[in-house]
Amino acid sequence: MTTSKLVPDQKFSKLASNDSIERAAKALREHGMTVIVAENAVEAKEQVLGLLPKDKSIFTGSSQTIEALGIPAEVDQHFDSVRIRLSKLDRQTQSREMVALGATPGVMLGSVHAVTEQGSVVVASMTGSQLAGYASSAEKVIWVVGSQKIVPDLETAFERIEKYAYPLEDQRALNAYGVNSSINKLLIIHREIDPTRTTIVLIKEALGF
Repeated sequence: MTTSKLVPDQKFSKLASNDSIERAAKALREHGMTVIVAENAVEAKEQVLGLLPKDKSIFTGSSQTIEALGIPAEVDQHFDSVRIRLSKLDRQTQSREMVALGATPGVMLGSVHAVTEQGSVVVASMTGSQLAGYASSAEKVIWVVGSQKIVPDLETAFERIEKYAYPLEDQRALNAYGVNSSINKLLIIHREIDPTRTTIVLIKEALGF
């Protein structure tokens, strides 16, 4: 196994305090997002599955958090899964159709890399494939976020991505694909105009990175 040369800064793995979670939740709500605070992973999974509609397509983006909860398998089995639809298409001849299908689901489900106590959300990506859906093209968005991702401000959010999430993703990419990752694109969401569009499930446990 190839080992990444990057070493994650473990200070960003620590759980946020209850006060920090409350400040972040309050600010996110003030910025037009729905927030659910879950005590643990079991409760978070129940909350997420309860939010998913049966009559809309569900796309589970690449996320170690929702993988840890076993949500993608549940979606593939019990809902209209975009991942199942994509698996039936030919990447060589239907690549643009695959991009459109992944970008415009009824619900886009995933996670983020940092949430600030000021009510902003930051997502980093190597390819940017999930960013269009998160930003505007998915009808609804659900993010599941371990509370270790809560930081005071945007400056700390960028530091968390560079010094913690990126090294861990780099190692994951090396293990999975044999290539290094990189921080090529960043999405910052400060506010939602439609207060029904985005739901964030904050978990009082460390899940994902």
